[in-house]
Amino acid sequence: MQQFAARGVHGQTVEVLAQRILTGQLPEGHTLDLIALQSEFDVSLTVLREALRVLAAKGMVDARPKRGTFVRPRAAWSLLDPDVLRWQFARSQRPGLFDDLHELRAIVEPGAASLAAARATDDDLAALDAALRDMAAAGDDASAAVAADLAFHRALLAATHNELVQRMEVVIETGLAERDRMVHGAAGPNDPVPSHKAVVEAIRRRNPTQAARAMGKLLDQAIEDVARLERTQHENRQD
Repeated sequence: MQQFAARGVHGQTVEVLAQRILTGQLPEGHTLDLIALQSEFDVSLTVLREALRVLAAKGMVDARPKRGTFVRPRAAWSLLDPDVLRWQFARSQRPGLFDDLHELRAIVEPGAASLAAARATDDDLAALDAALRDMAAAGDDASAAVAADLAFHRALLAATHNELVQRMEVVIETGLAERDRMVHGAAGPNDPVPSHKAVVEAIRRRNPTQAARAMGKLLDQAIEDVARLERTQHENRQD
């Protein structure tokens, strides 16, 4: 479990068990052998049970008398929990997950841009402008580019001044972070600044229709970036 060393024993145990559940190594209905896991992870039974309580709170496992602790079906998982989202995007490799993200963003973000055009304050515009500056300054620094993109989308949702829309940050930001890491970690994504700047300028002009349209174009570019990355990966596998 060296890859999770920085998380501490308890965190390591939670992460490894979650990864095994998400990848199907521990399938739905599987009963966990706590003694075997305790020996494998070299942790106390107390640490193991604490880790399982975390996963139980997220709907991933449950414990019943005479049956023990078992993996619950995916339908029972707290899919909007930040950790569950992060685990899914980072490790599950579930087909269609990024498609789900694109569809969600297409539903939420153009509407958010439209609301922002009607409601954004000077502070909101300043936050969006700051994210654009950071995006332009990031250059080939993938980590800086990811941070700037997340800051932009966080500021966009905040500019709606709708608490429920702002709560979508948990889903969008978690998935977007993993998507950005893939795209910016590969060679040659399109320059993101012009498409993001178009959204901000429409918001600044207080034009909801143009803001929504600009966000739609931005999302089209995001889909193309992922598609191009997938084509490159496929070509490399063919070679």
